[in-house]
Amino acid sequence: MEFSYIDENVKRIRERLERVAHAAGRDPSEITLLAAVKYATPEEIDHLCNKAGITHIGENRVQQLTEHLSGFDRGDAKLHFIGTLQSNKVKYIIDKVDMIESVDSLKLAAEIDRQAKKHGIVMKVLCEINSGREENKSGVMPEDAAEFCERLSEFSNISLCGFMTMAPNCDKKDDYRKYFSQTYELSLDIWDKKLHNIKRPVISMGMTGSFEEAIFEGATVVRVGRGFFEK
Repeated sequence: MEFSYIDENVKRIRERLERVAHAAGRDPSEITLLAAVKYATPEEIDHLCNKAGITHIGENRVQQLTEHLSGFDRGDAKLHFIGTLQSNKVKYIIDKVDMIESVDSLKLAAEIDRQAKKHGIVMKVLCEINSGREENKSGVMPEDAAEFCERLSEFSNISLCGFMTMAPNCDKKDDYRKYFSQTYELSLDIWDKKLHNIKRPVISMGMTGSFEEAIFEGATVVRVGRGFFEK
């Protein structure tokens, strides 16, 4: 099967990432390029991981994650769950993913902790922040994030590694920067003042249409989906 379009897309996106990182005065190697594979076939994902050099992939749905995993060689690729996760579905992914980016309730956190204990692992998680304060979107409201993160730190089988946000859809690209900037500043404030961590937090924000703006505002992980699979 011919996947040259994926190779070309990966090359182009990497070049854009490096160009923007340099423009922002940042080291491109400090920014993780994560492939959101919701619309990909197992064969395309296999090519991404084993031929195109993508080291992190993200899944949005539990059923699709399990179907994808049965159809490609994951190799050393790190797998993140990046979609809305229901507590009753945690058991299906707890031993398959390296990080859950979309933790936004104590009920979900408690179930992740419980299932992680069963498997003898400590699950890495990100606190999802609802930066746009959208009623129909998941995520913790910005003003509640500090207390929520302190509660997360009490779970023995969860490791809070940072923050994730899904910005609202914006007509103008520059409009994304407000949401990303606010999330970045809030994240650092919580991380430094409330959690007393030495390491810097993971900050996952920006997608195909907004990852450049996210890099300017401090993202350490950008989630690119359709940009990898366009023909």
